[in-house]
Amino acid sequence: MKTFQIHYIFFVFFFIAVTSLQAQEQKRIKIEYSGFLTTSETKYPGAKVLTRDDSGQIHIIHEGVNMWCDQAIFYSKEDFIEAYGNVKMKQGDTINMDAKYVEYSGKTKLAFASGDVVLTEPSSVLTTDTLYFDRAKQQSFYKTGGKVVRDSSGTITSTIGRYYMDVKKYQFVNKVKLVNPQYILETEQLDYYTENALAYMYGPSTITGETSKIYCERGFYDTKRDMGYFIKNSRIDYDNRTIEGDSLYFDRNKSYASATNNITVTDTLNSSVIKGHYAEVYRAKDSVFITKRALAISVQERDSLYIHGDTLMVTGKPEHRITRAFRNVKMYKSDMSGKADSIHMDQQTGLTQLINLSRLAPKDNFAVKRRPIIWNVGNQMTGDTIHIKSNAKEERLDSLIVFENAFIISKDTIGKGFNQIKGQRLYGLFNDQNQLKQVDIIRNAESIYYARNDEQKLIGIEKSKSANISMFFEGNEIIELKKT
Repeated sequence: MKTFQIHYIFFVFFFIAVTSLQAQEQKRIKIEYSGFLTTSETKYPGAKVLTRDDSGQIHIIHEGVNMWCDQAIFYSKEDFIEAYGNVKMKQGDTINMDAKYVEYSGKTKLAFASGDVVLTEPSSVLTTDTLYFDRAKQQSFYKTGGKVVRDSSGTITSTIGRYYMDVKKYQFVNKVKLVNPQYILETEQLDYYTENALAYMYGPSTITGETSKIYCERGFYDTKRDMGYFIKNSRIDYDNRTIEGDSLYFDRNKSYASATNNITVTDTLNSSVIKGHYAEVYRAKDSVFITKRALAISVQERDSLYIHGDTLMVTGKPEHRITRAFRNVKMYKSDMSGKADSIHMDQQTGLTQLINLSRLAPKDNFAVKRRPIIWNVGNQMTGDTIHIKSNAKEERLDSLIVFENAFIISKDTIGKGFNQIKGQRLYGLFNDQNQLKQVDIIRNAESIYYARNDEQKLIGIEKSKSANISMFFEGNEIIELKKT
C-alpha cells in the first residue's frame, strides 16, 4: 500500500513538472515564418539572424502578440529578439504599434520601440520617437516627447506620457497641451480617459477659448461635452468680467458658469466688484446672479458705492448695466447710506430705486410698516419708495424723490431736538458736494422746526401744517423754511 502511494505521488509530481515545462515552452517566443536563416557568432554570438524574403515579412508570435519585421536577431537562449525595418506589433484586436526598431523579451514581456513609433488603439493614435511597452502590466510610456491625436477631443502633446491599457487612460506630464478647435488646454499633468473623453488637470492649468480663459490648479474637464469643474485658485476671464472662487463649474455650450465659496466677480469695464458665496454667470445674457452674503462695490475715483443684500443680480451690456439687490439690502458711500427690501440701480440713467415689499412686511396689525431709509450727512429720509438720481460720469448726486408718506428728520445743529417734516411726497436737490441744498414737501405737509436767532439762541419750536413746505440747506444747517 505504501509503495502504491509513493508511486502515485511520484506520478503526480512528474505530471506537474511535465505540464509546467510544456507551459513554459508555450510562453517562449515562436518564429512563425522566416525567409532566410543565418548565424554570425562573431557579430551576434548565440543568435539567429532572420531575414524576410519576397513572399512576406518575418512573423513572430508570443502569447497573443503578433510581430512582423524585415529582419530580426533572435537570441533563443535568452528568449529575446531584436526586430528591424517596418516593424509591426499587434496585440489582440485593439492595440497596434509601428516602428523602425523593436526589442522584445519573452521572459519579462518588456518591449522597447524607437524610430517613428505609432501606437494605435480604437479611440486614439500615439506618436513618439521612443516607446516602452510593458505587456505584463499592460502599460506603455514615453519620456522624450509624444503626441496623441483623437478625432473628438483634439491633439495632446507632452514631454512624458503613460498609457494604461486596462483602464484606457493616458497620463501626460510636463508641458502638456491639448489643442481643440474650440479651445487650448495647457497644464503640468493631465490624466485622460479615452473611452469617455474625461480629462483631470493637476498643477497650474489654463483653458483658453475664443471668448473665455479658465485658470485653476486642479480641475476636471469633459472634452466631449465641453464642460468642467475647477478648484484651487480657480478663475474664469471672459469679455470684461473675471470670476474667482474656491470652486467653479463651466459649460461652454450654454455660456454658463457657477461658483461656490469666496467668490469675486470683477467688471473691469464698469470698475465694479461683486462678492458672495454662490454665483451664476450667463454670458449670452450678460448677467450675474450672486447670493449668500452678497456685496457689490462700484469703484469710483472720488467715492465707492457698496451694496449688500441676500441676493444680487447684475444684468445688461457693459454700457447699460443694471444692478438689483434683494432682501435686507443696505447701501453705503461716504456721503449717503440707506436700506430697503430691494434696490434697483441703472448705471446708464443713474437712477437708484429703494423699495420695500408689502409681502415681506410684518403681519402684526400694530407693527410699524417698514419703509426705505436714506441718510445723507445729518438728514434721515423715509417713504414708501425712494428714487435717487445721480450723474455717473461726474460721480455726483443730482436729486431724489420720496414717494408717498415722505418724512425727513435732522438733528438741530445746537440743541438736542430734531427738525421734522412729513408729507405725501418729497423732492430733494443736491449741491456739488453731494449734500442736500433744497427739499420740497408736496401735499399735506407738517413740520416741527427749532427756530433760532442770529446768535443761534432758541427762540421757539414751531409746529405747523401747510400744503407744501420748502427747506433750504447750507451744509447741514437749515437756513430757510418756506410754506405755501
